[in-house]
Amino acid sequence: MAIFTTIMKKEQSIDFNIKIAWHAISRMYSQYGQDFEISPSSGFVLLNIDVEKGTPATKIAPLMGLEARSLTRILKALELKKWIIRKKDPLDGRLVRIFLTKKGREKRAFSSGSVKAFNKHILHKITEGELQSFLKVTAIVNEIASDKERIQEELQQLRNPKE
Repeated sequence: MAIFTTIMKKEQSIDFNIKIAWHAISRMYSQYGQDFEISPSSGFVLLNIDVEKGTPATKIAPLMGLEARSLTRILKALELKKWIIRKKDPLDGRLVRIFLTKKGREKRAFSSGSVKAFNKHILHKITEGELQSFLKVTAIVNEIASDKERIQEELQQLRNPKE
């Protein structure tokens, strides 16, 4: 691939471009949500809670690609705002399900509308083929970034280049 040379400019880096795009998206959602007291992360959590059945607390973090600690703080904040409630699962007392309150459903609807509006604007600018390529590439990036053993091997080679 011609883009990769021994000296790579940051603008040519895949992770740089993903990060700056995500920061722009996050800023946009922050601005949208500011008047509704919704942060991008709280909106994302609300969107990952099943409206009817609730969602087991242990399933939300993996759905979002988050660490459990990060999710715990967000859930606590949402609970304090009375956007969610926690209930023991009636079939399995060990599980705690997260449910949206009426206010939480309203906030979720706003978040959903924001995501749909943003996606609508993007889909007016790109073709179906470009969208499919983007989704394929991001799936590959996620798969590679999630392969901790492979990353550790690569880092080890950087530390000991003669091996």
